Amino acid sequence: MSKGYLTTHVLNTALGIPAEGITITAYRVADGKRDELARMTTNTDGRTDSPILPEGEFPAGDYWLIFDVGPYIARHFPDQGKPFYDQIPVPFSTTDGDAHYHVPLLLSPYGYSTYRGS
Repeated sequence: MSKGYLTTHVLNTALGIPAEGITITAYRVADGKRDELARMTTNTDGRTDSPILPEGEFPAGDYWLIFDVGPYIARHFPDQGKPFYDQIPVPFSTTDGDAHYHVPLLLSPYGYSTYRGS
């Protein structure tokens, strides 16, 4: 059993606040197919209440996180009209099934950034 686990958080860099209420879906990718593993929503701290993929459920492999940001952007930036981004896919690969991977999203209405955090 792997000891690795996956976490994330979302920060609204335009307003300088955590992004609450964003749904995040985690997928494992194998043989060209995506299999949904988990679906969670960010809390008031912009994080999920528990790891998206806990220990024992996150072996090394290929994954996607899809951040459903459209409704959040529409709520916080209503003058923008239809949000520029609706969903943000973040594909990534892991090589160590015993490591903690943290994949945050820094979000603004017209841009985003992601990285492997700690």
